[in-house]
Amino acid sequence: MTIDAEHWLELYGDILFRYSFRYVKDKLTAEDLVSETLLAGLKAQSSFAGQSTEQTWLIGILNNKIMDHFRKSKREVSFDEAAIISDNIDEDFTESGQDSGSWKPNRRPAEWMVDTDDPVEIKEFWLYLNNCIESLDIRLSMVFVLRELEEIDSKNICNALSISHTNLRVMLYRARKQLRLCLEKNWIKAMPDDKE
Repeated sequence: MTIDAEHWLELYGDILFRYSFRYVKDKLTAEDLVSETLLAGLKAQSSFAGQSTEQTWLIGILNNKIMDHFRKSKREVSFDEAAIISDNIDEDFTESGQDSGSWKPNRRPAEWMVDTDDPVEIKEFWLYLNNCIESLDIRLSMVFVLRELEEIDSKNICNALSISHTNLRVMLYRARKQLRLCLEKNWIKAMPDDKE
């Protein structure tokens, strides 16, 4: 497979920068990480096996650069599957025979009263969603952003982050759950009780 490295910045620069900036919150650091990623990609282009897209491959390299950045700043982050999957019993659900469970009555998600035709409400939603994404553990934030916002397919995310499909599903579940709780707590107003 041939790689057209001359056009990487043009093709993938924006997505790599957005992705990096979301985590490091500093424009210069994000730009440096993207530059390091593109340089590392150039050095390793002969090892690109074509098992994913160039974009996904570069995001995988960028992920490693972001992790290295946090390690250097004493914020150790790892994708340890055992730690992520170990506590996969969810107290919000009750088991009902062989079913996958149902919501406990006092833990059901609040009904969302969002007017999708109101641009002010949509803008407010995105503001709160971004704040909630920032509050997530970086591992959960990364998989959620890649899958839901950047719309990278699951196989490519697993390849880029060196995680299993099961691990990805667990991480996405946890990210979505925590985002739902964060939005309910900080933005969504619970519906009033039914009046007689």
